[in-house]
Amino acid sequence: MRMVHRLALVVAGFVAGVLVMQTSVTPQQKGTGLRLNHVGLYVKNFDESLSFYTKTMGFREAFALKDKDGWPIITYLQLDRDTFLELAPATADHPVGVSHMGLWADNVKATVATLRERGLQAEEIRIGQSKAPLTNVLDPDGVRMELLEYPPESLQRKAMNAWK
Repeated sequence: MRMVHRLALVVAGFVAGVLVMQTSVTPQQKGTGLRLNHVGLYVKNFDESLSFYTKTMGFREAFALKDKDGWPIITYLQLDRDTFLELAPATADHPVGVSHMGLWADNVKATVATLRERGLQAEEIRIGQSKAPLTNVLDPDGVRMELLEYPPESLQRKAMNAWK
């Protein structure tokens, strides 16, 4: 089976598991206000992957960010109102595979403060290209977790509000 298809099956299983588990998971420690919102993937052939996830899997394109020449930077695909898959082209610095997990914070500043009190190092919060405040943290294995908040002007919030 081709690498892209294997990766797609892994991601689809992961997302399905998250959706099933959301209703039965024990609440987190009070104070973090985090929940899984998206998984980021670096893909070998962007057009092929976009076609696979939209046409085969049936995910809808929520929004796309492109560079000045019109090449894709990232594209968010929407699985349900609050769950996305983020696609980005693989590069020499970013090989094919999982890029990160996106964790949605009710209040990213408060969440980062709480996590820092617990000893976690976090980058300074900045406004991303999607107009969402965000920061990155690493787990003990170096897995990147992107912490985001979705104010009304963010592209993610606009996609969530437009979900029908």
